Amino acid sequence: MSNRKYSAIVFDLGQVLIPFDYKIFIDAANKHQQGLGENFVKKYNENYSVHRDFERGKISEKDFIAQMLDWLEHKITEDEFVRYWSGIFSLNKDVISLLPKLKKHYKLYLLSNTNSIHQKYGYQHYEFLKLFDKLFLSHEVGFVKPEEGIYRAVENYSKLPSEEHIFIDDIAEYVEAAKQLGWDGIQFTGYDNLITELNARDILFL
Repeated sequence: MSNRKYSAIVFDLGQVLIPFDYKIFIDAANKHQQGLGENFVKKYNENYSVHRDFERGKISEKDFIAQMLDWLEHKITEDEFVRYWSGIFSLNKDVISLLPKLKKHYKLYLLSNTNSIHQKYGYQHYEFLKLFDKLFLSHEVGFVKPEEGIYRAVENYSKLPSEEHIFIDDIAEYVEAAKQLGWDGIQFTGYDNLITELNARDILFL
């Protein structure tokens, strides 16, 4: 039983609420030319700073897409890139089903390293996002996890003490960064483990 007071539950988006699989993109690109998808991913990973700066909102959507099309050897169009690159998401319905129950007792916030293309074309139409009191998206905030600024953006909005926030993310480094700021945190490894961790803290959602 936990004596800690929780007021805000902060969820990551990708792999927690909406799993994603870049193999879907690779397979789509390979239909245009065999190996195109794998070659693109290699260049993407070798230049990961471009990805991070786009997530921080430091690179414009236009410039980012131009760079991606270069890496794809202009074998696909801009519209095809946007569609393929944003068609990688699915729904974690078990975790999403918890949100209405948690909302009865806690403030709900979303905290995600993401970008404007995925937001517009990949997930903004999902109805469950309306359950959150506010979305903190890296490209709008100007910071990415695990940078302190993105967590402080949540606190500046919630006006709650650090220790009353709990963060749920699949990446241990991002959870640990939240803990270093006084938050509690759960590394998401699956629905059953999440339920166990919430129960251990007496976080009410039933």
